[in-house]
Amino acid sequence: MTTMLEVAKRAGVSKATVSRVLSGNGYTSQETRDRVFQAIEESGYRPNLVARQLATKNTQTLGLVVTNTLYHGVYFSELLSHAARMTEERGRQLILADGKHSADEERQAIQYLLDSRCDGVMIYPRFLSIEEMDEIIEQHPQPIMVLNRRLPRHPAHCVYADQQAAAAAVVDTLVAMGHREIAFIAGSADSPTGVERLAGYREALIRHGIPVQDALIAPGRWTPACGAAAVSALLARGARFSALVASNDDMAIGAIKRLHESGVAVPDAVSVVGFDDIALAPYVIPSLASVKMPVTGMIQETISRLITMVEEGGSDALPSFSGTLIRRDSLRRLTG
Repeated sequence: MTTMLEVAKRAGVSKATVSRVLSGNGYTSQETRDRVFQAIEESGYRPNLVARQLATKNTQTLGLVVTNTLYHGVYFSELLSHAARMTEERGRQLILADGKHSADEERQAIQYLLDSRCDGVMIYPRFLSIEEMDEIIEQHPQPIMVLNRRLPRHPAHCVYADQQAAAAAVVDTLVAMGHREIAFIAGSADSPTGVERLAGYREALIRHGIPVQDALIAPGRWTPACGAAAVSALLARGARFSALVASNDDMAIGAIKRLHESGVAVPDAVSVVGFDDIALAPYVIPSLASVKMPVTGMIQETISRLITMVEEGGSDALPSFSGTLIRRDSLRRLTG
């Protein structure tokens, strides 16, 4: 195995110079750097990464914890794609850890990344409570950023969208378009995002003086099949509605299919709105109106803040991100 000393001899420099070039610490001329890198390439030398990390106290890696229940969805694909691209653009490596199925396993995934000496860690939590995440942030010297959850005690350590406000705004729009009988397909009961979107639906109805009817609320678990099943349940119980809000686009697409199969026209009889504005939304028939959540901006802000914390040690709090309703053919003003 080639050593650093052999690289130094091949490049005609000292071992200390090779070390400076690899670590980026101290001045070396461009000519010297070029000779060192040429010697490394010719000799096949591979630096001892552990030793370099111990010397520089920096691994150039960022960790991301996501529970595997999110892996199959389009939303996760978009999140991971942006995270990988933006981490690469900042000259760092992204390490993914699986949060699995519980708060304890999410905690273990975080600890794995911290033990692996990641410079900073991003968490997209599913099971950990706000209080538990606050404790984790306080217990570890590495900076930790939480994505899609609001942390009142650590506002500089979170980037989130106001899911409740986004759902309430959809109901506001539907009411302004003449709808008062508005059904809702909820997300998973153990999902903070699902809980907040359902809360926004309820809040807006109450604000408009419209009674919240449990008969117009159907449970779901984010898949098209769940959206179809929810519509079947609503129709079976005789629920009357002129608009339907689904907690994500996958369920909205399943709902449109089942409505069509049941002879209910979209949007002539029922308007349908989803969440997340997935790439498929404009291409279904009718094209799906959806709330676009700022995934790209949130990931970019999270990584930017995390690197700032790593390099400078601090960051200011940021206001919440907002969703935007993209109006398409599945949304129609109620007439008559």
